[in-house]
Amino acid sequence: MKGIFNGQLIGKTIVTAIFFFTTALNLNAQEEKQLVIGQQPVYKVAKARQPIIIDGKMDDAAWKNAEVVSFDYFYRADKPVDKQKSKFRMLWDSASLYLFYEFEDTSLTVRETIPDNRPYLDDCAEFFVVPIPDSVSMHFGFEVNLNLAKAAYDYIMLWRYYNNRSFFISGYNPAYKVEATYDGTINNEKDKDKGYKMEFQIPFSALSNFHLFARPRAGVKWAFQAVRQDRNLVDDRFRSTSTLFPIYDIRLDVHQPNRFGLMEFTDN
Repeated sequence: MKGIFNGQLIGKTIVTAIFFFTTALNLNAQEEKQLVIGQQPVYKVAKARQPIIIDGKMDDAAWKNAEVVSFDYFYRADKPVDKQKSKFRMLWDSASLYLFYEFEDTSLTVRETIPDNRPYLDDCAEFFVVPIPDSVSMHFGFEVNLNLAKAAYDYIMLWRYYNNRSFFISGYNPAYKVEATYDGTINNEKDKDKGYKMEFQIPFSALSNFHLFARPRAGVKWAFQAVRQDRNLVDDRFRSTSTLFPIYDIRLDVHQPNRFGLMEFTDN
């Protein structure tokens, strides 16, 4: 199964508003336990030396140089099937970030078909990024299930912006690519599936010039989080969640920028 998602870049008005919002956003974040810069876990992002074709297959030679990490932090997981294995890889070049998710999954479940709605209630890959190393209370979010373009949810997240309530700017419609492959049958609980893979290309231009605060180059660090939502029963909204970096309090959801780890761009 394949698909490509392309949208429009966010307008200047929203970008300007967010720039002024971030100062106020830090007030609420200061009340929570926050990772200190320099103490966050760091993922070393290798540079892609060969072209990457976005096809969900990881056949390109460039991926051999990527650091492989697993999702070891599980939430709402009380059965062995709720702790399925996940692997994550990331690369960069002068124009884009490249992500590769590899999920073991015995029951592929996908129901959401509406863009900017709720793919996170399905089997879903998520990526949150802040194009600076500090844990400010905003981030860009990308959430995609196996319906890809039909159900992609992308947004700018203002975490606990007012009265401890968070706000999603879903009118943010960046241009990026994502494709997937899977081994199994979707929404069929009678058989045992093997899993799925998802590959992203996120141009730096999709980050609405926020990347210009800390331009990607060797040694530069950005904050980020990678998340897996895993649902194994078609008619049940229950799902387990796993993350690359630990979350302070899952009751506050996975959108806690003060719990993000770091990516460090390298020339390796």
